[in-house]
Amino acid sequence: MLAFRVIRFAFVAAFLFTLVSCGKSRPRADLVFINGAEPESIDPAIVTDQVGMRISSALFEGLCRIDEAGRPQPGMAERWEKSEDRKTYTFHLRPNAVWSDGVPLKAKDFVDSWHRVLNPEFGADYAGQFYVIKNARAFHEGTLNDFGQVGVTALDDRTLRVELEDPTPYFIDLCAFATFAPVPLRIIEENGTAWIKPGVLIGNGSYTLEDWLLDDRIVLRRNERYWDAANVPMQSIEILPISEPNTAINYFLTGQADLIMDKGMVPTSLTEKLKQQPYFHTGPFLGSYFTRFNVTREPFTDPKVRLAFSLAIDRKRVTEKITQLGERNAYSLTPPGAGQDYQPPPGPEFDPKRAQQLLAEAGYPGGKGFPRVDYLYFPKPVERNIAVELQAMWREHLGVSVDLAKQEWKVYLSSMKEKNYHLCRSSWVGDYNDPGTFLEMFLSGSGNNRTGWASAQYDALIAAAASEPDPEKRNTIFQQAEKLLITDDCVILPIYHYVGVQFYHADRLTGVQPNMIDDHPFRCMRWK
Repeated sequence: MLAFRVIRFAFVAAFLFTLVSCGKSRPRADLVFINGAEPESIDPAIVTDQVGMRISSALFEGLCRIDEAGRPQPGMAERWEKSEDRKTYTFHLRPNAVWSDGVPLKAKDFVDSWHRVLNPEFGADYAGQFYVIKNARAFHEGTLNDFGQVGVTALDDRTLRVELEDPTPYFIDLCAFATFAPVPLRIIEENGTAWIKPGVLIGNGSYTLEDWLLDDRIVLRRNERYWDAANVPMQSIEILPISEPNTAINYFLTGQADLIMDKGMVPTSLTEKLKQQPYFHTGPFLGSYFTRFNVTREPFTDPKVRLAFSLAIDRKRVTEKITQLGERNAYSLTPPGAGQDYQPPPGPEFDPKRAQQLLAEAGYPGGKGFPRVDYLYFPKPVERNIAVELQAMWREHLGVSVDLAKQEWKVYLSSMKEKNYHLCRSSWVGDYNDPGTFLEMFLSGSGNNRTGWASAQYDALIAAAASEPDPEKRNTIFQQAEKLLITDDCVILPIYHYVGVQFYHADRLTGVQPNMIDDHPFRCMRWK
C-alpha cells in the first residue's frame, strides 16, 4: 500500500509539474539527473563536495580523467613518462586539447592554475593535495615566496614536467581529481567571480555550461571542441537540485528524471521496497559517515568528553534502524579496501559504562552540569533521523542534552568551515584509493580539517608515511596516525561506511556502474 501511495503521489506531482510548466515548454534534455542540492561552487579550485564536483568535472578536465569504473585514464595528457626514481613525471598534452572557445590549451595553463590553488591568499581547501609536489607545501604555507621553485614547469606549450617530493603511488589518480584541472585565468581576470556564469564560463571538459537557474536547474551542453567529443553520447544534460527524497523518487518514477546517484535520496520508509526494484543499484565504495567535534569549543576541548560521546553510540541502531542499506558499522575513518593491504586500527566501540566513567572524570557525573550543545546537520529525512537517534543515545547513556541544528546545504557547509558548531554531521568520499585520502584531511593546515584540531605528532606521522617507500611500514605509520585521530584524541566519531546507491533503468541506460570512488562521469553514459 505504501509503495502505491508513493506512485499515486508521483502522478499527482507530475500533473502539477505540467501545470506549472505551461508556457515554459523546453525540449527535454538527453539525460535528466537529480543532484541532491544546489552546488556551493563549480570552480574546480574551490569545490569540495560531491554535488559540485559532478558538475565541475564535466566542465573541466585535468591531465587525466576518470572512466566509468572509477579508474584514471589519459585526459588532456595523451601520454607521460616517469623517471626511474618515480619522482618526476613528464606529461605530453594532446595536440587537439583546446578550451571551449577554441583557444589552444597550453602546459602553462596548468602551471598558472596550480599556482592559483597554492596561493596562500586564495584559500583553496584542497591545496594540501598538491603537497606531494616539490616545494608546494612550503609555497602554500608562505615559507617559500618564489613559485618558480615549485616542481611544476611548462617545458613548452605541450609539455609539462612535475617533480614530486617523494614517490607517490597515487599521483596519477590525483591528476584526474577536480582540483588539478586547469581553469582559464584570462577569463577569470576579465570577469572576476562572474567567470562561472553561463555565457561567460570557458572550460575544457566534455560539457559546457548552457544555463544555471539557482534552485531550479543547471543545463550542460556537449562541448563540440572537446578532444573526445565524438565519444560523448549525451548532447544535453539537465541537473535538478532536488534535496527531498520523496520528490526525487517521484520525478524518477514518472520519467521526469532518468538518474539519481545520491545515497541520501532513499526514503527510510521505502528502503526495503525500493531495494527489491530492478532500477535500484548499490555497491560498496570508499566513503565514511562520521561526526566531527569542534575541539575549540567547550566542553569538547576535553578529549575525555569526546571519547565518552563516541563510546555512547551503538552504531547498529543507525545502520539497522535507519539507513538499512547494508552499511558496515564504522570504528575507523578509513573504510575497508582503502589502499593496498591497509587495515585500520580498532576504534572505540559501544561501551556506555566506560563512557559514563570518562564523562564523570571530565567533571560531569551523570551528565550533571553539562552545557547545552548543538548537533549540526542538513535537511534530509535520513539526516534528521540519524540526528534524532544520536541525540537519544547521548541522552540515554550520558544524561546530556544535545540540540539539533538544521541548516540548508550551503549554510551548513559554511558553518562547518567556519567551525560554527559543537558537533557536526560529516562524511568523506575517497578521492583516490589510498588511506591518505582520508587521513590527510586532518592535517593541521588542511582546509578540510574543520575541527580546530592541530597535532604536530599527527602531522609528523602523515609526513613520514608519505616518504616511506615500504608499503608495510607505510601502513603501520598510517595506523598510528589513525589511532591518534579516532581514539587517543578522538577528533571524530565514525558511524558507518557508505554503500553507493544509484536509481536508473539498466536495460536502457549504460555507463553507470558502482565503483570504489563513487565517481560516474556523464560523458560515459549512453542510451541503448
